[in-house]
Amino acid sequence: MSKATRATTALAKAGIAFTIHEYDYDPDAESIGLQAAAAIGEDPSRVLKTLMALVDGKPACVIVPSDHEVSMKRLAAAFGGKSAQMMKPAEAERATGYKVGGISPFGQMRPVRTAIEEQALAHALVYMNGGQRGLQVRLKPGDAVAVLKAVVAPLVA
Repeated sequence: MSKATRATTALAKAGIAFTIHEYDYDPDAESIGLQAAAAIGEDPSRVLKTLMALVDGKPACVIVPSDHEVSMKRLAAAFGGKSAQMMKPAEAERATGYKVGGISPFGQMRPVRTAIEEQALAHALVYMNGGQRGLQVRLKPGDAVAVLKAVVAPLVA
């Protein structure tokens, strides 16, 4: 597995301090985020999952703890929109340039609006996908917010 991905390159280029954590990715896991948390031995609230959605028909990246579900109503509100829905997997892969299970908010093909669940900022360090299946990066949540120019809002149901 290569540790240099578009995500890790983007973080390094932005001067963000991070560490890389590899794990055995299980494509059959019911929840990729929860499987990643278990595999690296971390609390699921510190392992954030990256989801791609459409808010009023426009792409958006949503980052929430792996043990929570996104509230579409709250997601739409975070961007001042009326409605939100999850992107289909093939659409998310085309939009980001990453495979499902390896979608990172960093280094996507085109920058999109990003929102991070406010609970994530309660942790000193969090894990996020590093741009491929079985690869997580650990960083300060505030650094992720800054580099992504993300909106911080209550996003979970």
